[in-house]
Amino acid sequence: MFAFTPAFEAPTGSPIRELFKYLAQPGMISFAGGYPATDLFDREGLDAAAARASQQTTACLQYGPTDGLAVLKDQLASLMTRRGTPCAAQDLLVTTGSQQGFDLLLRVMVAAGDVVLVEQPAYPATLQALKLQGADVVTLPVDHDGLDVATLAALLDAGTLPRVPKLLYTVPTFANPTGATLSLERRKALLELAARYRFLIVEDDPYGDLRFDGAALPSLLALSDQVPGSRDWVVHFSSLSKIVAPGLRVGWMIAHAEILRRCVVAKQTVDLCSSPWTQAIAAEYLAQGSLERHLPRIVDAYARKCRALCDALETQMPEHVAFHRPAGGMFVWARLKSDENAADYLRACIEKNVMFVPGAAFYKDKVDPAALRLSFAAPGVEEIEVGVGRMGAAMG
Repeated sequence: MFAFTPAFEAPTGSPIRELFKYLAQPGMISFAGGYPATDLFDREGLDAAAARASQQTTACLQYGPTDGLAVLKDQLASLMTRRGTPCAAQDLLVTTGSQQGFDLLLRVMVAAGDVVLVEQPAYPATLQALKLQGADVVTLPVDHDGLDVATLAALLDAGTLPRVPKLLYTVPTFANPTGATLSLERRKALLELAARYRFLIVEDDPYGDLRFDGAALPSLLALSDQVPGSRDWVVHFSSLSKIVAPGLRVGWMIAHAEILRRCVVAKQTVDLCSSPWTQAIAAEYLAQGSLERHLPRIVDAYARKCRALCDALETQMPEHVAFHRPAGGMFVWARLKSDENAADYLRACIEKNVMFVPGAAFYKDKVDPAALRLSFAAPGVEEIEVGVGRMGAAMG
């Protein structure tokens, strides 16, 4: 009846969001969504920030500049400096969540048929965005140390890819879904490859502040200053969604000035500007040091939840599930030792009032049907222990 564009003739939605209908089931314990814990939101700090922001009626209720409110960009630049990546406010573009930043980047950098490299398993929204853009997606394997950079180097050196890649997408720190962190050695090697073969590294970093074990590693953006010729080839995304509140919809990107300039133009056609109201709240929240005061509480809570989940899996399901303990973030990546299809197992779990995301949602190809993702962020410690018990009972 309607003449849709080719990309939307038969679109598929998020496989994770398809599970949300089960959340209304009474007593359901969910390890599925990658949602931060609502009881850890700093309501008091955000309410105070909102009260201060509301005093600036023109700034917060009027249209704002497309690249973001100056006061917020200053605070984000300071935040990046504290993270070990000094930058100026003009190096930043504020986006409506980091997912919008990725969409803008694809619009200005990727044409149909361009080769894009993606670690696999990968964040489903990334795969969905690349599919709609018409990119030729080539997947790369990962292990407990993150992206297999040696395999990437071999592909590039042998010239076996269909075309020179336009960009590579990675979540190098506490990846979604695997929880893996790219090692320092691999980070340097990846930057060297980007400089040599001239492809963009898209570094998505929503979880980097959520480390509860081990020493912090520099971001790829920070490390690029030590690898000659690589800084211009890094596009860095981050967000306040996982460490403050996703409802703010505040993200940002750092990239070469020519990339940012074009993304600003693209953003003008999308939403004119991200919400000045929530930008002003975020700016006040950061300016008062509220994030630094509240973040340790979040990290401590996630450490306890992760430990509870991993301990419960080890004690209640040792014969059934293999997994790797992450050093931070929100996710545990697991695999059914029986090689059973995780989608079939999910149906049995839903009957027991517990749910997770089958791993197939995170693959473009070469799917491991026995894989599954468990998020420990939202449920409480007692719920986690009960939920794992239900998962064990669902094994039959």
